[in-house]
Parts: sequence; structure tokens; C-alpha cells
Amino acid sequence: MSYEDYGNALKAGQREYRAHLLKGNYPYLPVLEDILSYIKVDYEVSLGLCEIPLELIVGTRTQGRTNSFAANFMPLLGTGTEFANKWAQLCTSLQEEGLRDPVKVYEFMNRFYVLEGNKRVSVLKYLDAYSVPCSVIRVVPKRTDTKENEIYYEFLDFYAVTKINYIYFSETGRFNKLLEQVGTPKGKEWTSDDRVEFHDLYTRFRQAFEAKGGNKLPITVGDALLAFITVFGYQETQEKATQEIKNDLSKVWDEFVVLTEEESIELSMEPPKKSDSPARHKNLLNLILPDNTSKIKIAFFYEKTHRTSSWTYAHELGRLYLDNVFPGRVETESFENIVAGENDLEQMEQAVKDGYSLLFATSPVMITASLKIAAKHPDVKILNCSLNTSHPTLRTYYARMYEAKFLAGAIAGSMTTTNKIGYITNYPIYGMAASINAFAMGAKLVNPHAKVYLDWSTLKDRGVEIIHDPEINYIMDQDMALPGSASRNFGLYRAGGETPDNLAMTTWHWGKLYEKIVRIVLNGTWKDDDAAAGSRAINYWWGMSAGVIDLIYSQNLPQETKRLVDLLRNNICSDTLIPFSGELRSQDGTLMNQSDQAIPPQEIITMDWLMDNVVGSIPSITDLTEEAQRVARFQGLNKTQEVSD
Repeated sequence: MSYEDYGNALKAGQREYRAHLLKGNYPYLPVLEDILSYIKVDYEVSLGLCEIPLELIVGTRTQGRTNSFAANFMPLLGTGTEFANKWAQLCTSLQEEGLRDPVKVYEFMNRFYVLEGNKRVSVLKYLDAYSVPCSVIRVVPKRTDTKENEIYYEFLDFYAVTKINYIYFSETGRFNKLLEQVGTPKGKEWTSDDRVEFHDLYTRFRQAFEAKGGNKLPITVGDALLAFITVFGYQETQEKATQEIKNDLSKVWDEFVVLTEEESIELSMEPPKKSDSPARHKNLLNLILPDNTSKIKIAFFYEKTHRTSSWTYAHELGRLYLDNVFPGRVETESFENIVAGENDLEQMEQAVKDGYSLLFATSPVMITASLKIAAKHPDVKILNCSLNTSHPTLRTYYARMYEAKFLAGAIAGSMTTTNKIGYITNYPIYGMAASINAFAMGAKLVNPHAKVYLDWSTLKDRGVEIIHDPEINYIMDQDMALPGSASRNFGLYRAGGETPDNLAMTTWHWGKLYEKIVRIVLNGTWKDDDAAAGSRAINYWWGMSAGVIDLIYSQNLPQETKRLVDLLRNNICSDTLIPFSGELRSQDGTLMNQSDQAIPPQEIITMDWLMDNVVGSIPSITDLTEEAQRVARFQGLNKTQEVSD
């Protein structure tokens, strides 16, 4: 029987050989010696005896037996050779007695190359074994700035915690995200029970994923598993049977497809015009008779209350605005004191049971619960107030606040007498660097000597320091004051007197933004947007031209400054003026944008550098207060720093 097995293995090897030749590829096993000849090695380390998945064993350490095997480790030498006889005998032995001695391999970039035991690996691959015990020497390359190298070094940190080598990712940051999703505390290594539980889940998920054709997608099983548990939760997924996983895969398949696309987000930069609505196609009867079926129940979820948070207060004003704009067509309700990971999912589930079909989660920390609701209730429309979120199962919304900050910067630049302007902000999240830089550009536009001194209100080890600098007499602070607060430290103000002298305030008009989203639902264009976006995630990112943000200025401003602000505002709204265009340089003098170009919207969102006239830096997650860290973990610019710091 073993000679028949060799014949079958030989045919598989010959097919693989021919297929590689037809594609112009090397038809034999890769050789690690050849690969390392052009790679700088940092060090080698023994990992001892490890169980290695056979699919990760891809080549040989030296040239010795290279031509005896095709690229899939199946044999190429004829049936009458001594090699064929030994292969057949080994096949019989492994089937009857099992493996007695471990294979010796070298690991490089999480791929394994055989030093001793090529035939054993060949036979085991033919027998469709899953893994083999190996004595492993790890070869670690020197650090480079290539993506592959960065992913591998993230894998090394992950391996140190888990001792798992069978899961891998195609993008940076995902090993850390997996540890976060699993709930691994920083500095804690996995136990053997942790590894067994994870392997069981990984195996069942892989079977379900590949059964649905996941192996045809250009992503790893690890990529897909991470996307899955981000939606459904790690513990919850552990409790699912394989058939349940298969059923849930269908609900979130777009989450995997979007991982394969270069552009995973469909940015909606402007709301649809009324003339774009399919309502114009309604027949005369529909236009005459009232549409009583379009009334919808809308739920808003707030982290805090409208009395304790200016952010919540602004959204609550937006909710009340909807009631006034759509009397009789919408029914709105707010849910306050939502705690992510504690009661957010429960409250959203209850809202769905109570008939609310449009949900607005007003904080990025609710994204996990939002994803679960979106997956479980595909007929419910749910939006999360966040930016740069690539989950096609839900939509996100935000506003281009940097446009209003640009105007505020122009006012500050024209008013300062010391050329030192203060800027106080809170969370280092997506879009925040754009707001800081836009303010700095506005100041520089009217005053080439103006410097913007940056400070953060959410640093855990100190308070805001720039307010104590007597030369900083103009400060840009939080967008709006806390309801009922006597403090006037908001917007752009002149400091130095007994009380701040408020000059301008950037405003969020959430009501208008919510109105435009509700009109999309009422007009029936929601599904049209889905069709246009394909598998990409829809992010509404509207600006001043849509009326969702603006700048209110004091009547005490000089008349010339008012005229300047109005001119700049009109030009921004008409796209005549694009703030992030022209030659722009970062703090270290690096050219970030050419004089004849404009920075693309996606790069504005993910901007993580500061203009050359900004004094200060973007803090890492570990520098922030606990509350700020929760937000930054979901939307932070420096999310990957948390593990390495």
C-alpha cells in the first residue's frame, strides 16, 4: 500500500511542479540559505520542542534535498529509486507506529525550513496531518521599516505572551488588537488552558470560514477571526457551536471582504441634495396622500448626561431639533449614563425590542456594542459617532471640525500681540491632529510669525500648563462650556484679565447632521448608499457647507477681522479654499504636501503629525487619564504604542 501511496504522492508533486513552471515560478522547495543570503540577521535563538502546523513548513534549510521535492513537499524522484523505497517504508512506519523523533527546523518570519526530516514532513503532508513536533531554531532578521518586518516583530511580542505560532495577520496592529479582544492584561502570559481554549476556537472558526469559501479571500484566517470576534466578542464566540459560527459568518461576510480592499471606507463628504432623492420618482398618488408608514422611532445613547457633559448636551440639542423638524414623523428617546462593556449592549437590545429602528451611539467607545447590534439585527439602522471606522455592518458619522478651527486660527493669528497662541484639546484621536493643524494654518495665513502652543487636558500626571504662560494671551479651548457652568474657558478667548474675553466659538450643529441622516432614511435612499459603497464602510464626514459645523464670533471683533472670517468661510463652503492644500511642513521640516496638491480626505482623518508652527506633541495612550485611554483605544492615533511603551 505504501508504494501505491508513493505513486499518488509523486503525481501530486509532478502536478505542482508543472503548475509552478507554467506560472514562471521556482518549482522546488525554497531554501533558507538562499533567502538569508540577502537578509541581515539580528540573532538566532532556540525555541526547544514545539508543535508546528505542517502548512507553515515550506522549505529546507540547505540545498541538499531541494530537487527531490516539489514546492508542496511532494516527491519528484521516480518510483524505482532508493529515495522512493525509503519514503514508502517511512509512510508505513508513520501510519503503524507514529512519529518517534522530532523534525529539526529553522524558523524565519514564521515560516519553517527543514534541517533534518524532509521525508517525514513530506509523508505527513501527504497523510494530511495537521502538525508535527519540531526542534526549532528561530532566525530573527534585523528591524526594517517594511510592513512584513513590522508585522513579524509584532508577532514576536505576541508569541512571547501566547507561545502560539499558527495565527498570523496581513496588517500591523492586529496582534495587539487580538490580545485586547481576548482580554489579556498587559504583561500576563497565557496559560496552557488559555492556549487550549484559543486553539479550539481557532480550529472551529477556521473550519467554518473555509467551508464558506474564506480560503479564496486574500486574507489570513487570523484576519477573519479578529474581525469576527470584534463583532461578536471572544467569550461569546467561544460558546458558539460550529454551525452557529457558520450562520453568523453570513451576517458579517462584508467585514471580511472589506479587509481585502485597498479602500475600506466610503467617505461621504457631502449630504445628498434633495433633488437626488428617489422621492421625485413617486407617482402622483404618493405625492398627494400622506405617508403614514414612514414614522420611525429613533434612540440616542449617551455616555454621560446632558447636565454633566457638554458633548452629550450638544447631541441632546440635536435630538430635540429632530422632534421639531419632523413632528409626527419621528419619535425620539435618549438613554443616558451608558457604560461601554457594561450596559451599552443591554440598553441597545432593549431599544430594539421596544421598536426603535434607528440608533445613534454618540461615542466611539460604544463601537463594539454597535457592531453586535448591527450583526444581530440587520434590519435596524445603527450609526456610531466616530471616524475612520471600517465596519460595513454599521455606519459612522462625524464632522469636519478642522474647517471651523481654521477660521478660529485666522482670528487668533490676527489678534495676538506676542505671536504665541495657546491650544487646549482633549483626546488624541482621528481628526484631532487635523483640527490642531488647521488652526495653526489659519494663524499662519494671517501671521507668518504665529506659533501655536499645544496642551492636553487629559494627561494623567499634570494639568494644563500653557494657561500659566503670561505671553500666551489668546487660547483656543474646548468647543463649548458645560451646561450651567460659570466658566468662560471655552472657544477662542483672550486671557489675562479677571475673566476670559470670549472672541469666537466653533460649534457642532448635530441637529442638522441628524436631520440629513433621517432624511436619507425617510426618502428611501439608505439602501442606495449601500449599493454604491459595495462592501466598504460608509462614513458620513460632512462639513461647513452642509451646515453641521460653524464658527460663531463676537461682535467685538474688529470689522476687518469679521470680513476676513466671512470671506474664508464662504470660500471653504464653495471649495474655493481648501485648508489642507499647498506646501505644508511638519515640525521637523519634512515636506508633507506639495505646493500644487491637496491632502486627500482619508489622509486628513489619519493625520498624526503636527505643523511646523505648532509647539508640542501628540501623547501616547499611556500618558492619558483612564477615561481618555478608553476613547483612545478605539480611535487613538497612537494605539499601537500602548503595548510597546
